[in-house]
Amino acid sequence: MDTVIRSKGPSRGSADSAARALRPVKRSLAKSHDRQIRFRLEGDADASIELPREAVELLAAVLSHMAAGRTVSIVPEHAELTTQQAADMLNVSRPYLIGLLDAGEIEYRKVGTHRRIKAQSLIDYQRKDDQKRRDAADELTALNQEMGLI
Repeated sequence: MDTVIRSKGPSRGSADSAARALRPVKRSLAKSHDRQIRFRLEGDADASIELPREAVELLAAVLSHMAAGRTVSIVPEHAELTTQQAADMLNVSRPYLIGLLDAGEIEYRKVGTHRRIKAQSLIDYQRKDDQKRRDAADELTALNQEMGLI
């Protein structure tokens, strides 16, 4: 499945529901270090579902973001994104993204006249960009301390 799964921003009720669901999911993760985690389904005492630990960890991350009112996107690492999907993920305009592609900031390939961006290339760019911002903030903090402003 190479599609991007993107939720809309959760409603207040959905965010509250996600926060309530997050608690037992986190408890299950903390309590069990097994590779499979079993959940009992409500309504039928005998019905349960066994999920891989990685899926439960992903569910906890999704619930956490939803509880905070954020939109969530799930993209398989090997997926190829359109320029609009990539721009949406970076929260930038499509023309700005194309500028990044043309400047060689993000790896892409052409399919005919269309650009395709591997999700992993986009994630790599986000990590580098985040690190640059952290480094700049650290440098500003150090300068402020040297000048006695903090």
